[in-house]
Amino acid sequence: MPIVKSSNLPTYDRLIGEGRNILELGRANTQDIRALHIGFLNLMPDAALQATERQWFRLIGESNRVTQIYIHPFTLPVIKRGEKAADYLNEYYEDWDTIKNKGLDALIVTGANMPVEGLLNGDEGWNDLREIYQWAYDNVCSTICSCFASYALMAFNHDVSPIIHDAKQWGVYPHYVLDRAHPLTRGINTKMDVCHSRWGGITKDQYESAAMTPLIESRDIGVHMSVSKDGFRHVCFQGHPEYDTTSLLKEYRREITRFKEGELDEYPPIPTHYFGPKSQAIIEDTKKRILNGEDIDLPEQEIEPLLENTWTDSARSIMANWVGHVYQTTHVDRQKQFMDGIDPNNPLGI
Repeated sequence: MPIVKSSNLPTYDRLIGEGRNILELGRANTQDIRALHIGFLNLMPDAALQATERQWFRLIGESNRVTQIYIHPFTLPVIKRGEKAADYLNEYYEDWDTIKNKGLDALIVTGANMPVEGLLNGDEGWNDLREIYQWAYDNVCSTICSCFASYALMAFNHDVSPIIHDAKQWGVYPHYVLDRAHPLTRGINTKMDVCHSRWGGITKDQYESAAMTPLIESRDIGVHMSVSKDGFRHVCFQGHPEYDTTSLLKEYRREITRFKEGELDEYPPIPTHYFGPKSQAIIEDTKKRILNGEDIDLPEQEIEPLLENTWTDSARSIMANWVGHVYQTTHVDRQKQFMDGIDPNNPLGI
């Protein structure tokens, strides 16, 4: 479904340059077709702000090529910003109150590089997010919560806290569809890879005790995708379906930089199942030289051509199902949540 270039947000021109499916506003206005309006709450820190924006826009825009999609990006004051990022947000992002007053069909909330403890201990900084979740539950037909955002939802709505691990869990892991008949997983690969990058996680038992339904799970790293009891109004991802081919490479490079600058005591471990033998040989040589005192960086340009992407096609299939069902259930009037006759407690008629 083509994303409409509805503002001068630089991401649109970047994606057009990549050959992505972006529709110019003038052309969109000449098409007699119903559009979808999706809110995009970006909680990522400055360094990953625009990259996360591009990743999600790519995933949404490449999922289908029929319906026009307007994306409304916004953020929250709890995320501390530097001057450059603040200027970017002031110029290109929208105001939440304005978005709310005009209405949305659906909402996506990104992950965040923030400690999860504040979600359960009443940290007032997260009150805005809590209120947005409450508003969305009564006003949009479905909300996607990615990684940290899914932990926030579970904390706010179910008083469930993620289990924190001693080591970071990251890499590319095989997953299996648990419910092949569910409308969001119907027709997708029954076995797929998913990228993860997290320190904690919600277990299958925790999801089920909160009346959430796990749909996709890994035997190695646990549940990736789950939905609320109604099957659609909350969709939680613990992994990162939006990740590009190089996302984990760039994250690994940042971790190496943190080690070199003294922020980490130990050299970062390699992401699981992500690098092939040739890449690992380059990585091990770089690690050895850095530990021997050489001031060098990870040679990303050598490694990038060796990377394989085994997750994006499945992610697009899931996103296509989600956007399609948003289109089929949301009301044409953005001030109304569902089409007339849709049961909010079972929007997909499962």
